[in-house]
Amino acid sequence: MLPRVAGPALRRRGFTEARVVTDWVDIIGADLARETIPERLSFPRGSESGGTLRIRAAGPLALELQHLEPLVIERINRYFGYGAVAKLTFVQAAPGYMSRRPKPSPPVALSPDEAKRLGTALADIESESLRAALSRLGRAVIVGQRS
Repeated sequence: MLPRVAGPALRRRGFTEARVVTDWVDIIGADLARETIPERLSFPRGSESGGTLRIRAAGPLALELQHLEPLVIERINRYFGYGAVAKLTFVQAAPGYMSRRPKPSPPVALSPDEAKRLGTALADIESESLRAALSRLGRAVIVGQRS
């Protein structure tokens, strides 16, 4: 559901494959994902492969990621099953930038009926982390529909 909802906004940033953003932790690993954000994916004209991924990285991690570039590219391409990315570029974030990310808002209280419908819709999802993420998204959508 998330790629369908966020797809238009992500495509404006060059992310034709929304999973680069939504699955970033799975692609790059939790330690690196905590300090990085994929910003833009650009492809050569008329191509859907061999792209350049711009990554915002906290502090000196940008320099370390330059040395890890072959490994990061391999992880991304292995995840997607084709040569989506050929090059990485880095934007160094100001010190403490990544730690100033907004904290997730507390879960919104749903009515018992809304909670039951959401739980039923997510019951068949096996991945615990995916179910939790979709639950947060579902809560936000339901609350947004109230207004």
